[in-house]
Amino acid sequence: SLPLAIRKLKKTRTIRFLDLTAMAEQQQFYILLGNLMSPDNDIRKQSEEAYDTIPGQTKITFLLQAIRDAACAEEVKTMAAVLLRRLLSSSFEEIYPGLTVDMQTAIKTELVTSIQTEASPNIRKKVADIAAELCRNLLDDDGNNQWPELLKFLFDSVNSDNVGLREAALHIFWNFPGIFGNQQQHYMEVIKRMLVQCMQDQENPQIRTLAARAAASFVLSNEGNAALLKHFSDLLPGILQAVNESCYQGDDSVLKSLVEIADTAPKYLRPNLEATLQLSLKLCADTTLTNMQRQLALEVIVTLSETAAAMLRKHTAIVASIPQMLAMMVDLEEDEEWSMADELEDDDFDSNAVAGESALDRMACGLGGKMVLPMIKQHIMTMLQNPDWKYRHAGLMALSAIGEGCHQQMEAILNEIVSFLLLFCQDPHPRVRYAACNAIGQMATDFAPTFQKKFHDKVISALLQTMEDQTNPRVQAHAAALIQKGTKLVLEQVVTSIASVADTAEEKFVPYYDLFMPSLKHIVENAVQKELRLLRGKTIECISLIGLAVGKDKFMPDASAVMQLLLKTQTDFNDLEDDDPQISYMISAWARMCKILGKEFQQYLPVVMGPLMKTASIKPEVALLDTQDMENMSEDDGWEFVNLGDQQSFGIKTAGLEEKATACQMLVCYAKELKEGFVEYTEQVVKLMVPLLKFYFHDDILLMGALTTSESMPLLLECARVRGPDYLTQMWHFMCDALIKAIGTEPDSDVLSEIMHSFAKCIELMGEGCLNNEHFEELGGILKGKLEEHFKNQELRQAKRQDEDYDEGMEETLQDEDENDVYILTKVSDILHSVFSSYKEQVLPWFEQLLQLIVQLVCPSRPWADRQWGLCIFDDVVEHCSPSSFKYAELFLRAMALSLSDTSPEVRQAAAYGVGVMAQYGGENYRPFCTEALPTLLGVIQSPDSKVKENVNATENCISAVGKVMRFRPECANVNEILPHWLSWLPLNEDKEEAVHTFDFLCDLIESNNPIVLGPDNANLPKIFQIIAEGVANESVKSEDACSKRLANVIRQVQGSGGLWTQCVTMLNETQQKAIQDLLNTA
Repeated sequence: SLPLAIRKLKKTRTIRFLDLTAMAEQQQFYILLGNLMSPDNDIRKQSEEAYDTIPGQTKITFLLQAIRDAACAEEVKTMAAVLLRRLLSSSFEEIYPGLTVDMQTAIKTELVTSIQTEASPNIRKKVADIAAELCRNLLDDDGNNQWPELLKFLFDSVNSDNVGLREAALHIFWNFPGIFGNQQQHYMEVIKRMLVQCMQDQENPQIRTLAARAAASFVLSNEGNAALLKHFSDLLPGILQAVNESCYQGDDSVLKSLVEIADTAPKYLRPNLEATLQLSLKLCADTTLTNMQRQLALEVIVTLSETAAAMLRKHTAIVASIPQMLAMMVDLEEDEEWSMADELEDDDFDSNAVAGESALDRMACGLGGKMVLPMIKQHIMTMLQNPDWKYRHAGLMALSAIGEGCHQQMEAILNEIVSFLLLFCQDPHPRVRYAACNAIGQMATDFAPTFQKKFHDKVISALLQTMEDQTNPRVQAHAAALIQKGTKLVLEQVVTSIASVADTAEEKFVPYYDLFMPSLKHIVENAVQKELRLLRGKTIECISLIGLAVGKDKFMPDASAVMQLLLKTQTDFNDLEDDDPQISYMISAWARMCKILGKEFQQYLPVVMGPLMKTASIKPEVALLDTQDMENMSEDDGWEFVNLGDQQSFGIKTAGLEEKATACQMLVCYAKELKEGFVEYTEQVVKLMVPLLKFYFHDDILLMGALTTSESMPLLLECARVRGPDYLTQMWHFMCDALIKAIGTEPDSDVLSEIMHSFAKCIELMGEGCLNNEHFEELGGILKGKLEEHFKNQELRQAKRQDEDYDEGMEETLQDEDENDVYILTKVSDILHSVFSSYKEQVLPWFEQLLQLIVQLVCPSRPWADRQWGLCIFDDVVEHCSPSSFKYAELFLRAMALSLSDTSPEVRQAAAYGVGVMAQYGGENYRPFCTEALPTLLGVIQSPDSKVKENVNATENCISAVGKVMRFRPECANVNEILPHWLSWLPLNEDKEEAVHTFDFLCDLIESNNPIVLGPDNANLPKIFQIIAEGVANESVKSEDACSKRLANVIRQVQGSGGLWTQCVTMLNETQQKAIQDLLNTA
């Protein structure tokens, strides 16, 4: 296309097209715009391709011309405006800086003129969006706005008599509240005055609404600025008034802004919290509003219970929201078709009942059971006694919803809750029976394993009764009869509940096995109609869970029949539709069968892997959208969004993702169970899994996916070992970069800790040479960042403890955050451990970039967990990098010495372990420290409470350390004096790793006929026998340990000496005698 000569003409300040060819091109462009909106896919696709080939500068010219052209159809102008905004949003850097200054000025002028002259409110709003987008890109890094004329236009327009211009100005400010850049402080009063004035515009409700949205947007973009929030707090009553008014005009945009404030800047609501709660409750209770509006009003309260629980706990109005949620849960339709449905309909998920239930669940978790249970208990009891089934249904669903949040408080009265619940398994209404089974299943999960231990008898017999009542195979062999009774959904729920009880009752389920298995197999064989697919899938799941619970011996007689049923379904698998609910149940069932059958399962892999890989390879649709586009899509089925800030969102289509996550978990299960038997598939699984580490979108589904992926890496390397080192190294190279990148970028702490754990395991597996210089450089930077973040988070938590809303509930939350942080710290320690143990001393220069941060961890003023893990890291340095480690000794020896008698047992344990490794591996330089530490160690062991439960691990590490000093540095100890004491402290029962060290030393002493250990005339041998027998019985000595052979030899020598043998054996009790026999048989 011809380049368009564009010139700024001084008089009209508009863009003029100078030749007729250009006009013809513009006409062609209009046709192209029309075709971009064509319902015909092919035409639209061709037009998109044509549009993409037009150079950016030309696009801007054409699009602006279309927007300004009065003769142009409105939908074409709208399309042009949307495309221009997108162009500036996605390709600003590529196009705009390359334009001439004249062209840039012309575009700015053109947009402002267009807003001033455009007659259609819709187009005017779209042009205001373009102006906001351009201005967002014209704010430089120092906050200078490169388009000062737009600011002047804003001020003029807000004060104009023209309502359209006032709207446009507010719209621009709402879209880009950061428009004032570094001048914001200077204009603060002006901004406030402008918003207040517009919120009080009595003539024009739309101005009041827009001003409230703009005010909310401004508050949100300054969420971290406490002074500003305080200064603007007197705008909140006006925002609340606009929320109320706009809802009754059928507009919920201001209400949505209020939800965002509750989520991001809850403190802003504090001065008017009571009014905010009252308004939300009023709207939520008003049945003349739409369901969506009522649910949004409830969302304000629920979000606050999550983001500002402490602030909310002080307000009595919150109590009123509980009956409100329960009332919503009663909002159910009488539905004749309900029992025929295969699955709960999708529209159920938008219903008030489901919204109320989810709100209750989140609120119980947010505010805590201490507050919620007393508020709700009486309401639920009353509902369960109501003759109307909807109230009973709601009461039962409420009971399942609060289990997680009210866990501690409900556990105390679980007995009465369960007895009451079981009555409803026999309720006359099928939907109440369904809700009762659902509540049992939920409680089995929330209160495991207490629930199963205490109630498995009661619960299983109630479920059996419900099931017999509904599947008597003789009378109702036909699926039709099942459905007529309105019980298929109840049956699905019963089967699910049985599965969750079996899953946690484990061997306790054995007596009930024969009662259930025949009915369950019967369902799988006969429930073949399409409407029974879900029932069949859930039953397959249930059978495999029961099999896993009762174990191989009990399940084996049925195993081959079940395998045949599964194989038959699997061969029909190719005929199953992609959305068949059986698929994901089948996939999990196979993996459980693999766990039950172990190596015998390998023969089925060829059948199973095809469909499994197909499901695991589902590619989710993803899109990067700006907020405007998102509004058109959110209605679309199955999209979920994450807000990335700055009007950008990341969207993902969630269909099939749950199945994908399940399939990935199952692949991990096969790798774990079959090891080298899975080697055929490792390569394709690695290629599938590694890219998933970059998968950011987190709700529970993908959390599972990400956890699975990281867990799979070391397992897959183990499977691949049988193919030799080259194959293994290739596979590791494919994983390594992705793992390190994921450690640096993963936002979710659960997933992050799993990835770090896997990475550490992989390094241990691969050993020295597995990381190159770039890897080390990147890893060092990341670990340094993690440690710095650890200290920063601790400071932030200390600041929160000074907050005016600080209460015990908040302290619990802060402690949870603290535990999360410490868990990440343990993973930093894991990674360093694997690096030190693989690379030894050569890695110390790299480690020095972290040294000061680790020293900071062991400062006496730090919390005990920091000191514990700091010492563990130095223990590793001594164990794997000596004698060079001594050059850092002055940084940690003093902390180590003080820590031996620390009040925290975890810290004492880490310090004692350190003394042991100094004696064993540290070398000559650590001799004085070992000598000096010994009396402290002896003092700790001999203190009166050294053997109580919380101290025992630390004490055993002290005993082991004393042993190591005598064994490897005898010159540091008076061995003859200490040995009899040391012998009296054996065996170690808790710390199995250290127990092995003590037995090794004991063998040394016996084999060298140490007179102190054996005693005069071998008098100590019966005592030694006892120590050995205890060690074997306790599994502190395992048959594969080298020392078990040595211990067995000691015993065999005594066996040959008649009287002494009898004397030793008669001192032992029955368990100990059996242990000695086992040792002789296996070692």
